[in-house]
Amino acid sequence: MTVPDLSRFSINQMTVKQLSLPELTEACARVGVGQVGLWREPVQEYGVESAAKLMRDAGLSVTTLCRGGFLTDIEGHARVAAVDDNKRAVDEAAALGTDTLVLVSGGLPEGSKDLTGARERIAEALAELGPYAAERSVRLAIEPLHPMYAADRCVVSTLRQANDLAERFPAEQVGVCVDTYHVWWDDTAPGELARAGANGRLHAFQLADWVTPLPAGVMTGRGQLGDGSVDMRAWCGLAREAGHTGPVEVELFNSGLWERDGGEVLAETAERFLLHT
Repeated sequence: MTVPDLSRFSINQMTVKQLSLPELTEACARVGVGQVGLWREPVQEYGVESAAKLMRDAGLSVTTLCRGGFLTDIEGHARVAAVDDNKRAVDEAAALGTDTLVLVSGGLPEGSKDLTGARERIAEALAELGPYAAERSVRLAIEPLHPMYAADRCVVSTLRQANDLAERFPAEQVGVCVDTYHVWWDDTAPGELARAGANGRLHAFQLADWVTPLPAGVMTGRGQLGDGSVDMRAWCGLAREAGHTGPVEVELFNSGLWERDGGEVLAETAERFLLHT
């Protein structure tokens, strides 16, 4: 009997956010999943050191921590607070044993229309955060989000923009996170994926499908693998060609999945991963 190969599969905690951390470890053991991507809020609620011990005792590797970022504020006090919070996120990532903190850069400050200025403020923050992270063996991974999020969540909308930002810093400090949900539509993204890989900056790779019509709550409408428009196998091939040999996370914000039994969703997601990648 052939044993399914889930060695590169990582379940992002948001896919099964209805599961507590202990429940997540139990479900991973049942399905045979050895890697997880964690989120700061539930980790903080459980306790960072307690969560780290739970992962170690369960034999789970933490592939990424989400999320840092939101670095576009103009006002000085808010900017200092954002950098300080990101330093805490780096410390949490190090405690959990992951080498990658994913950054969602932040949207336009209230009343501003200055995209260029917002992106420059991200770079200014990274100049301080990059060395801090590297000293703790953590890499920062800039994640471009679909342009529909540019105003309120992430002014970095394309992989080219993410690469341009990252390349202002050493690769061991700053790279990129590629999520198919956000970049699948962009005909320059395959070349930019290769660029990131060639420069040692492809720090995280995530999968989610794009389904239509978009739900009213766009944030919670990512499709299960195979349910939408994204050619998962092709994207995984591009990542391999770019030299990515690390974990592949599945990160699904999906209200329908959250209403189901989390263990069943995890098992289904693992099956879809095997089928579509």
